[in-house]
Amino acid sequence: MRQNNLIAKINQEQLRDDVPEFRAGDTVRVHARIVEGSRERIQLFEGVVIKRKGAGIQATYTVRKISNGVGVERIFPLHSPRVAKIDVIRQGRVRRAKLYYLRELNGKAARIPERRRN
Repeated sequence: MRQNNLIAKINQEQLRDDVPEFRAGDTVRVHARIVEGSRERIQLFEGVVIKRKGAGIQATYTVRKISNGVGVERIFPLHSPRVAKIDVIRQGRVRRAKLYYLRELNGKAARIPERRRN
């Protein structure tokens, strides 16, 4: 077996099959596993997906939220075992794949309209 085939096979085994379909502009709630000493707990991080990047095992997504008036962005690997669950709260209607312009907006200007479902 060639080395590339072996790497592809190992990567395929690591992919998660419970990842919901979401894209930039959607509001998601990420249940992240946090290890503190010997304890493990779930921490929720809810915000707008401002980008998705990569494919396969290297795929990541960035979630942005406003916490106490300060913008917080967190990058999560899509297939990470440290992410317990991803809930899609609402689907946003945007015309860009990368929503970096949201970093400059605040208040009501940073709202994203909801996408209509067919």
